[in-house]
Amino acid sequence: MALTIIAAVSKNNVIGNDNHLIWHLPEDLKRFKKLTMGNSVIMGRKTFDSLNNTPLKGRRNIVVTRNVSLEKHSDCDIVHSLQEAIELVKDEETTFILGGGEIYRQALPMCKKIELTRVDENFQGDVFFPELSPEEWKEIKREDHRADKENKYPYSFITLIRK
Repeated sequence: MALTIIAAVSKNNVIGNDNHLIWHLPEDLKRFKKLTMGNSVIMGRKTFDSLNNTPLKGRRNIVVTRNVSLEKHSDCDIVHSLQEAIELVKDEETTFILGGGEIYRQALPMCKKIELTRVDENFQGDVFFPELSPEEWKEIKREDHRADKENKYPYSFITLIRK
């Protein structure tokens, strides 16, 4: 099983504010859908809340929460630790980690790959992506994009693998 982090991150490592994405980049959303479709996705409860508690279609949704009263949801698995989530997907080829900040921090040591959208702008926020050590991660692919009428900020799609 390969765990892959997928995240959209600002220059100053912000990933969200007040439980919302700060930017809207349609090309990033298309890439996210293309990469994750048909795979399992693991996310924290706050990330799930930011999706209006609506599971992502075409993917097995696994929500990690410390809240033991959240036991049932018709279209996703509710677990109480990242380890429990990983146990559910141990026989699957690829599983994506969707965040938020605490789930990224816990999953980072176990991940072999990161699919990053780097938004070339600084933002104010209250949730941050963990710092990546250049000694541990190697960039193997990068696509730089300019801002346009649909995508307000310049951004890059970056694939990193663990060294």
